[in-house]
Amino acid sequence: MIPALRERFNREYTPEKYRAFLAALDEACGTHVKFRVCETPCFFPRALVERLAAAGREMIHQLVDDPAYLEASRAVIPPDFDVPGESQRPLFVQADFGLIRGAGGEIEPRLVEIQGFPSLYAYQILLLDSYRRSYALDSALGGFLDFPDENSYLRELRRAIIGGHDPQNVVLLEIHPWEQKTLPDFTATEKLLGVRPVCITELKKEGRRLFYAHEGRRIPIFRIYNRVIVDELVRKDLSLPFSFTDELDVEWAGHPNWFFRISKFSIPFLKHPTVPRSWFLDRLLEWPADLENYVLKPLFSFAGLGVIVGPTRVDLEAIPREKRGDYLLQERMRFEPVIATPHGATQAELRIMFLWADELKAGPIIVRMGRGKMMGVDHNRDLEWVGASAAFLQSGSP
Repeated sequence: MIPALRERFNREYTPEKYRAFLAALDEACGTHVKFRVCETPCFFPRALVERLAAAGREMIHQLVDDPAYLEASRAVIPPDFDVPGESQRPLFVQADFGLIRGAGGEIEPRLVEIQGFPSLYAYQILLLDSYRRSYALDSALGGFLDFPDENSYLRELRRAIIGGHDPQNVVLLEIHPWEQKTLPDFTATEKLLGVRPVCITELKKEGRRLFYAHEGRRIPIFRIYNRVIVDELVRKDLSLPFSFTDELDVEWAGHPNWFFRISKFSIPFLKHPTVPRSWFLDRLLEWPADLENYVLKPLFSFAGLGVIVGPTRVDLEAIPREKRGDYLLQERMRFEPVIATPHGATQAELRIMFLWADELKAGPIIVRMGRGKMMGVDHNRDLEWVGASAAFLQSGSP
């Protein structure tokens, strides 16, 4: 996207530098990063990424400021996971955009997904730093969209996650965190903020209070940085020491209800030029004739689980009628390959990570690079110069 930087990086790249970068990233995280990390960061004009962030802000406000939408989205919160004390707005929101070639030949963004749930807010700091140090990148390249530097972003992240508490009384709550592929983000959160990852099955409840054990001590929990995905919780059918519907004396850093309220469910309600045509499957009177140009998505799955690119009539008809309201049929986007690599031009999907403490601000940008039908790292694992990456921003024209 910025030819001079792209050409220089490709010219100076060596496999030895990449191996050193991966080793540095593992050391920074304090654990091995098991998912594929791309050989290269991405270099984008700041104006392009600011355009994506502006679109994300508009759409978030469309949803959160609309009483009719809030009423509609309340109905999709499962009764067993309707958590008391819902916040007036989400603390964390992700907006994913693909880049396409518009009718006039220009690069245009298209929304892929929007989600009121945390992403890799701590890990991405370490990824940016590891790229910068390992490849001796220009220190003038920015990595934090609405923040002047890493320290200002980290202060805001600390406030969002910890609030005014002692970090030992705040937990990053997850299902078997040491087994998750996002473990590097959990260890990064502990390293940068002092907030420990704790398995939801290991909590203890006494009355309205929750506790966790650490080094033989029972520590009270005052605030939860919630990373538990309900879809996974239901699939694993775990026995929990508390119910999400309990009245508890805890604060939520990222109230769980927003996982449902801002999600794939939101997309048909959005009115924005970056949003592809989308329908709830149960609202369609007949299937489109050109299903190869559509994508079928379960509303509340994560990491591409259950997504079918180019579904067939058989795929759609196999879904029971009473379950079709849990699926979205979305116009398929043809991502434009915009990143020049030694293995050919590669597509990029950009995740704008928002923090909404006082103002709705965008932090670092996750980039997923791929040449397959889907962009997730799991769908490009056998390729090179693809996978999880980060965006560096440069002011001015490309």
